[in-house]
Amino acid sequence: MKLLVPVDGSAASINAVKKALEIARKYGADIKLITVVDPDHYLRFMRNDELWSHVDRKRIEENSGAVVRMEESSYKLLDAIVEKLDFNGIRAEREVLLGEPHIRILEDAEKEMADVIIIGNRGFSKIKRFFLGSVAQRVISEAKCPVLVIHSETEY
Repeated sequence: MKLLVPVDGSAASINAVKKALEIARKYGADIKLITVVDPDHYLRFMRNDELWSHVDRKRIEENSGAVVRMEESSYKLLDAIVEKLDFNGIRAEREVLLGEPHIRILEDAEKEMADVIIIGNRGFSKIKRFFLGSVAQRVISEAKCPVLVIHSETEY
């Protein structure tokens, strides 16, 4: 059994890791922790009032160092989670992916043949979720395997 656990550092995603550990111990499952770095999000944030083209190669090249730093920070996040929580006896992989979070999560779940995706939900209000979208909601609606959603208020 393979559990895929997307992590963004939020309380909900840490709770998802804790739940995954509980399930892995009970059923002998392996865990894959992933986090997704979205370079486009960074570049849109950095654009100020410039017009944004679909693919602005020059800006990507100018800011590639920032993306590398984001990747490095993401690996540090995954390492810190594994160090902080008790992964003894659990086989765990870690990977940082680049791209649109919900798309990369779904692609990795298929590639890894994940049995379950365990994902945190930050509990946005309906209005905020409408305007911002929800990675968890998109994963739930498009995943080909079961998805277990863990809320930030739930403690494990």
